[in-house]
Amino acid sequence: MEGELSAPLQKADKDEEYQRETPGTGIETDAIHVGQEPERWPGQAVVPPISMATTFKQLEPGKPVLYEYSRCGNPTRQCLEECLASLEKAKYALTFSSGLGATTTLMFMLKSGDHIVSIDDVYGGTGRLFRRCMAQMGVESSFVDMSTDPSSIVKHLKPTTRLVWIETPTNPLLKLADIKEITTLVHKYDPKIMVLVDNTFATSFYQRPLELGADFVLHSLTKYMNGHSDVVMGCIMMNNEEYYKQLSFLQYAIGAVPSPFDCYLVNRGLKTLAVRMRQHMSSALRIAKYLEKHKYIERVIYPGLESHPQYELYKKQMSGFSGMISLYLKGDEVEKSQRFLKHLKLFTTAESLGGYESLVELPAIMTHASVPEEHRRELGITDGLIRISVGLEDVRDLLNDIESALQYAFSDTKNN
Repeated sequence: MEGELSAPLQKADKDEEYQRETPGTGIETDAIHVGQEPERWPGQAVVPPISMATTFKQLEPGKPVLYEYSRCGNPTRQCLEECLASLEKAKYALTFSSGLGATTTLMFMLKSGDHIVSIDDVYGGTGRLFRRCMAQMGVESSFVDMSTDPSSIVKHLKPTTRLVWIETPTNPLLKLADIKEITTLVHKYDPKIMVLVDNTFATSFYQRPLELGADFVLHSLTKYMNGHSDVVMGCIMMNNEEYYKQLSFLQYAIGAVPSPFDCYLVNRGLKTLAVRMRQHMSSALRIAKYLEKHKYIERVIYPGLESHPQYELYKKQMSGFSGMISLYLKGDEVEKSQRFLKHLKLFTTAESLGGYESLVELPAIMTHASVPEEHRRELGITDGLIRISVGLEDVRDLLNDIESALQYAFSDTKNN
């Protein structure tokens, strides 16, 4: 009868598996619907159109209808920002021309004499910006191990500390930091200190730092959130209205904004975020378990493995992980590492990560070459450390490719 559920749907509706723990819609639903309402577009387009206009007609001088100039605001960018905010359970989201563009814009919330406390194993580009650019502006940075003993963060805070920068899991060593404990300690020390979490590796699908007390969440949208290796973009999400007003002004004033076409591509990529992340995790966990038992592998680092030193924290603050695996080859020799990478057929040797294709790199001489050598040694970013971004190919093909390359790397044959 009309208005009644079919038998299968009645069963599903009563099944515990289908009952949401909290009210509201799921991330899969939000990624498809929030900010995408057809009613907001002429002709009620189901897919948000790309508005390439740089400027917009004003009905009278100084009184724009909705937008005035695309650096200040753009309808395609706005629908993406609304969608992104919903995925992170944030009130506000702002997008930028790159992840570092987002970071640089945020830095203008600081002033000369301020102090940043950053996790030690931070993305190479972030560390380079802090060490070589912000230092010239009079902003001091300290790089701290936040993973081993989160409570030690208090020892590194100063009256001039304005920002605590957390990246978890880290790049490339996949260390975890206890977001809730660190933010609680920092805000107890000084509520005015801003806490930011770089959530690029986990994505909004597997971790939501704002719910754990962070003030800001940053993503390199270039990676998993877009997922197709065809856009460079970044975003910052937050709940604090005052922070949003400050950062929104800086977005407008500095101008590191993305193009409408790139916003369209990221918006499209978000629609498959959930299914992609599940597959990335499934394949990566299978590969990590395989490598953990391999005779040519010294150590595998993957938060979803019970051997990970912070496995319990992983279960507490994350609901899963992505396709990122780091590993050490036995012997820790750059020659073996290079031979391994050279023989891979399906894994492309390239920087970046999080796309549908599998990538592999040597952080010591690629993504983290800008990290001072002494600091790399302290962290464990050695010549034998390899970072893998597991893509969406058939996992059996990826395992065969890895096995073949390992046999080649450790063989006595010197022929290419």
